[in-house]
Amino acid sequence: MKTFQRMIAAGVLLLCISSGIAQEAWPQYLGPHRNSVSDQTGILRSWPESGPEVLWTVDVGKGFGGPIIRDGNVYLLDRDDEVGDILRCLDLNTGRERWHFAYDAPGTVNFPGSRSIPALDGTYIYSCGHNGDFYCIDIENQTVVWNHNIWTDFGGGDVPRWAVTQNPLIYGDLVILASQAPQAGVVAYNKLSGELAWKTPALGAVGYVSPSIVRVSGEDHVVMITAAEGRGDDTHGGKVIGIDPLSGRVLWEYGNWQCVIPIPNAVDAGSGKMLISGGYNAGTAMIQAEKTGDGGYRVSELYKTIEFGSHTLPPILDKGYFYAFYSTNERKDGMVCMSMDGEIRWKTKRFPLFDKGSYILADGLFLCTDGMTKLYLIEPDPSEFKPLASAELLEGRQNWAPLALAGGKLLIRDQDRMKCVKVVK
Repeated sequence: MKTFQRMIAAGVLLLCISSGIAQEAWPQYLGPHRNSVSDQTGILRSWPESGPEVLWTVDVGKGFGGPIIRDGNVYLLDRDDEVGDILRCLDLNTGRERWHFAYDAPGTVNFPGSRSIPALDGTYIYSCGHNGDFYCIDIENQTVVWNHNIWTDFGGGDVPRWAVTQNPLIYGDLVILASQAPQAGVVAYNKLSGELAWKTPALGAVGYVSPSIVRVSGEDHVVMITAAEGRGDDTHGGKVIGIDPLSGRVLWEYGNWQCVIPIPNAVDAGSGKMLISGGYNAGTAMIQAEKTGDGGYRVSELYKTIEFGSHTLPPILDKGYFYAFYSTNERKDGMVCMSMDGEIRWKTKRFPLFDKGSYILADGLFLCTDGMTKLYLIEPDPSEFKPLASAELLEGRQNWAPLALAGGKLLIRDQDRMKCVKVVK
């Protein structure tokens, strides 16, 4: 009996420790769970007219790559197009730079600047730069553990139109990215040694999607989305592909997804279902993959709709409903709510307009930027758009980078600055 009680106590302690770590860390793209959902509690339910307190502001270079947070440090892959990429470490409490690591990687593309978000694992940080330079850095002494180029190593020529845009995915002993070069679609390296563990064949045209993990019949599958080619009725070639994360073997493929500039990754909707979304009139597809009796896999399309989509970030799933910003070159639907079966519940359209921007779900509330000037506090509700507060905290400089939240501090990055905002009591 005492042994059992000790086991229960240890479990409770582990749960508390894990919860505390989750609240204090945002260690990768889209946070601890890679789905824009935070474990942070104590979020303020209202703001003064001036908005929540801005704790600090620092200058940054142009770009769209967001920060990550752990152990009181902020890490950002910044960029100077004339010189190269700059991995910066800042103090979370003050914004003061503690160290930086830079390397030569000059060049510029449309919408210039940094693109990607690093990932932390132990004392190593992994970042993929504008030109495909992939570095593993020891944060304790700021030395290079290993590095590769995921573009040129696999036959890539000129940098893609909007640069290499990859957010590393840590999976067990591996770190996984989409090379999308002529000789490899998705690649995996041993995260400690940098040795190439596997690579898939080329999977299709170059897009800007990072791999995600979806559970299919009790298994983890790496899901990758490739770009379509052509225009209008001639659009063709886009795919959604399921991959074995340990071997790189392609397990299944869905070919009825045509987005010419795919950016959001697949969202795990449970039971093998996944939501695929995009801009440029792609909309949304809900597909389902499942294992068959012969050990293979089949994929079915459950529905498609043009009335729900997302330009830059994957939708957030909350209590059976999806929320996303759906303002693209072709339409201005603002924030949109859709049920699991594809029913549109509401759209803000232009009132208010959410044009790109970013969102996090924390403590049952959305913290959102509108892509321009405002920070919003919104209660998710499938019956209506329910804003609780908003504040003109931003300067209209394309704050499209994903947000980061840890220790009660929300980080917002635009084209010139990064702000730290206190959002807890």
